Amino acid sequence: MSAETYRDAWGIPHLRADTPHELARAQGRVTARDRAWQLEAERHRAQGTSASFLGPEALSWDRLARRARLADTARRCFTALERKDPETAAWVRAYTDGVNEGLTEPGHPNPAPEFARTGLAPGRWDPWTPLGVWLATHILFAGFPAKLWREHISTHLGPEAVALFAADGPGTAGSNGWLVSGERTTTGHALIAGDPHRFIEDPGVYQQVHLSCPEFDVVGLAVPGVPGVAHFGHTGTVAWAITNAMADYQDLYRERLRRTGAGVEALGPDGIWHRAARHTERIDVAGEDTVEVEIIETDRGPVIAGGPEGLDDGTPAALSLRYPPRVTADLGFGALLPLLRARRVADVDRALDAWAEPVNVVQAADTEGGLLHRVAGRVPVRPAANGLRPVPAWEPGHEWTGWHTPPRAGLTDGVAVMANQRGPATPLGVEFAPPHRADRITALLAGKEHWSAADMPAIHTDTHLGSAAPLLAHLAALPSKAALASEALTPEAALASEAAPEPKAAPDPEAAPTPEAAPDPETAPTPEAAPTPEATPTAAPPEAPPTPLTPEAAALRDRILAWDRRMDADSTDAAAYAAVRAAVVRRLAAHPVLAPASVPPAYPEVLLPWLALVPRLGHALEHLLRAEDLYGIDRAAAVRAALEEVAASPPSGTWGDTHRLAPWRALPDTATAPGDEPGLSGDHDCVLCTSPVPGLTDRAARGPAARYVWDLADRANSRWVVPHGASGLPGSPHHHDQQPLWLGGELAPVVTDFDRLTKESDD
Repeated sequence: MSAETYRDAWGIPHLRADTPHELARAQGRVTARDRAWQLEAERHRAQGTSASFLGPEALSWDRLARRARLADTARRCFTALERKDPETAAWVRAYTDGVNEGLTEPGHPNPAPEFARTGLAPGRWDPWTPLGVWLATHILFAGFPAKLWREHISTHLGPEAVALFAADGPGTAGSNGWLVSGERTTTGHALIAGDPHRFIEDPGVYQQVHLSCPEFDVVGLAVPGVPGVAHFGHTGTVAWAITNAMADYQDLYRERLRRTGAGVEALGPDGIWHRAARHTERIDVAGEDTVEVEIIETDRGPVIAGGPEGLDDGTPAALSLRYPPRVTADLGFGALLPLLRARRVADVDRALDAWAEPVNVVQAADTEGGLLHRVAGRVPVRPAANGLRPVPAWEPGHEWTGWHTPPRAGLTDGVAVMANQRGPATPLGVEFAPPHRADRITALLAGKEHWSAADMPAIHTDTHLGSAAPLLAHLAALPSKAALASEALTPEAALASEAAPEPKAAPDPEAAPTPEAAPDPETAPTPEAAPTPEATPTAAPPEAPPTPLTPEAAALRDRILAWDRRMDADSTDAAAYAAVRAAVVRRLAAHPVLAPASVPPAYPEVLLPWLALVPRLGHALEHLLRAEDLYGIDRAAAVRAALEEVAASPPSGTWGDTHRLAPWRALPDTATAPGDEPGLSGDHDCVLCTSPVPGLTDRAARGPAARYVWDLADRANSRWVVPHGASGLPGSPHHHDQQPLWLGGELAPVVTDFDRLTKESDD
C-alpha cells in the first residue's frame, strides 16, 4: 500500500498510507481533486497576483500582499524550516508534490468551471506555497488596522472615544469553544465543542479530513492548501480545538522617509537616516494596464501604506508593518507533525510551544483525564503604546525586546469557555469581544449537571441576544400616552428593570432565562482596558418636552419589548428589533458630531473596512447607548425617530427573510442572487454568531465556518459539519450537501472505521 483514498457518505476524504510523507502526498492530491479552484485562488492570493484574473477589485489586496512581503516571508520561513526541521520541510514538500500531481493527473481531469470562465490553468505549487497560504489567510487576524481606527476616531472625538467604540472589529475572526471535563459529562470523559467564526467562503475555509498511517490516525478540520490538521483535531486519545485569542502581536510604525540618489532612507530611533530596501514589482490587472508598485522595507518592517511622497491624496504618511514571521522567519509549522503524533495532553502542550501565529487560546483533553487551557503563539514584548496606535519609528522606546510567555488557565466548575472575551489572553491584547457569547455558553452549561455529545448542538445554535438590553431600555423609556399621564421611565430605570434577576434556568439549554449563578451579560462590567467614560466633554443640550408616540410606533415598541430576545430566522419580532437597531445606527452615523468620522484617511482600500463608521457604530451600539453622555447627542430622540421610521414602514417578513447568508466566492456566482441564499438565525452577539452589519446590511458574511464536538469517551461519537460540503466542485453531490445540517443545527457523524467507508482509489 502506498496510499488509499476512501469516502464516507458525505464525500469526506479518509486517507491511509504507509508513512507520514506518503500521507501528506495523498492529502495534497485529494485536496487538488476536491478543491482545485480554491487552491488556485489561494495560491494567487498568497503571491499577490489575484488581480490578474479577478480584475481591479483584487488590486488593493495584491498591493498589500506585495508590499507586506507575504510571499517573500513564506519563502524565508520555508528555507529556515529546511534548516531547523528537515523532516517537517520534507513533509510539506510531499504535500505540494501531491497537490501538483492532483492538479495535472490525466486520470482525474479537473471539471471546476471557474477555470473555463477565467481562462486559467492550474498553476504549480512551490514547497513554500502552503506557508504563503497560511500567512495570507491570517495576516489580518491580529487586526492591526484597528490601530488606524483608534487614531482616526481620536482625531475626531478625542482619546476617550476609543473606549466607547472598543469592540470586536468588523474584520476580526472569532470563535466559540468550550471544554467540559469528565466530571460534568455522562460518560466520565471530556467533551470539546465549538465553532470557528470566519468569513463564510464557498468552497469553505475548512476541509474535513481523516489521516491514517502507522504513526497516527487523526480526524480534523484542515485548511485547504496546508498539510495536516492545525486547529481542530482528534487523534483517538487526545483532542484539541482553538479560539482566536484576540492578542495584539503586530505593530504599525509611522516612518519618515526621504529619497536620495541611492534610493530611500528612513529615520531611525537613533536619529540617523538608514538605507531602506527598495525595489519595484509589476501587478497584472485583468482588463486594465499593468500597475507598478514600489516595495520599501525599513528596519521596522515593510511599508504597507504611503511612502516618501505620502498617501494617495498627498497626506504625508508612511506606515510600516512589523509582524513576527517577518522578524523570526518562523510560521510555527514545526508544530504540525507533533500535533498529529500527539497521544496525550502533554504532547499537544509541547507541540504548541512551537506555535507562532495566529495566536490562539487552545483547549485540549485526553482519554486519561488530562486537560489543557492555554494560549499558544508568539507575542512581542514592547511598550503599551504600540498596541493602541501607530507609533513614531524615529522615536526611541518602541522596539521589540523579547517574547511573552503564553499564559495558562484552568477550569471553573468543570468547564472552560472561550468566545474571544477577556480570559487568559487578556495581558496580550487590547480589544476583545463583548462577553455575551461566553456568558451565555457558561450559563447554558451551568443549567445542566452532565452533558453528552448529543447535547452540544443546542448550545451551538442558541440565539439569545445578550447585547439587546440598552436599546430595549431606551425603547421602554419612550413616552406613551399612559406614561405621560404618570411618569415615563428613564433609560437607566428601564435598563435596571430589564436587568432585574430572572428565574433560575431549567436544565433545558434552550431555556431563555439566564441562570442566577451565571454572570448576567446585561449587567457585566465594561472591559478593564476599555472603560466607558462617565461623560464626554460636550454637555447634553436641554431636551424638548416629550410627546407621545404615534399609535403605530407605540404598538411596535410594545411588541419589541415583549420579544424573547431570540434572533430566530422565523421571528417577525427579531426582524422588527433589527430594523429599529439599524435605523438607530444610521441616525447616529448621520449626526453632525459623528458624521465627519465617516470619511477615512486615504489608506489602501483593503484596510478601509476597519475605518468604516457605520460598522463601528453597529458593533459598539450597546456601549454608545449606555454611556452617560454621547457628545451631546440626544440618543432618546434618535431612538424615537428610528422607531417612528420603522413603524411607518415595518419589515414585511421574518428575520431570516433579510438575514441571509452572503458567502464570499473568489469568482462571483452570477447564477445565484442574494435572495436565493438561505435565511439564517443568530446575530453578532448570539452564540449562533451570524454577523450582520447593523445600519449597513442584514446579510451575514461571517458565521460558523464549521461546528464540531470531540468526544474523548469514544471518537466515533464525535460529530462535525461545515456550511457547504466536502467538495468545491459545483454539480458534485457533496458540493452543498451539508448545508441543510448546518442550517438546522445538526451535525454529521465522524466515521473512522475504514470498513464502513467506500474505497475510491489506490495512489
